[in-house]
Amino acid sequence: MGAEYIAGMGSLTLAQAVHLAQNSPAGVDQRLAQHLERKLAEVHGKIKAQPNSYVLPQDEFALINYYRSRFGDSEVIKSATRRFWDNHRGRG
Repeated sequence: MGAEYIAGMGSLTLAQAVHLAQNSPAGVDQRLAQHLERKLAEVHGKIKAQPNSYVLPQDEFALINYYRSRFGDSEVIKSATRRFWDNHRGRG
């Protein structure tokens, strides 16, 4: 995924946006939170459309992981996470 403009923050990739949210000690900026919510809906839609085959790229996995408590014991999310790890190739 390419960078997207977030008002007051400039252009950020999904990975950068998740990183900012994870490391915001004063709380997540509302504009960033809204952006991440939109992206979460998109990613969740991809998973639901291909529940047995969609492989999350690393940035989408980070987003799902950031919101993991929302999904509780969802087998669809657990399976998507398992597929990520089964297909993950570390960098470096």
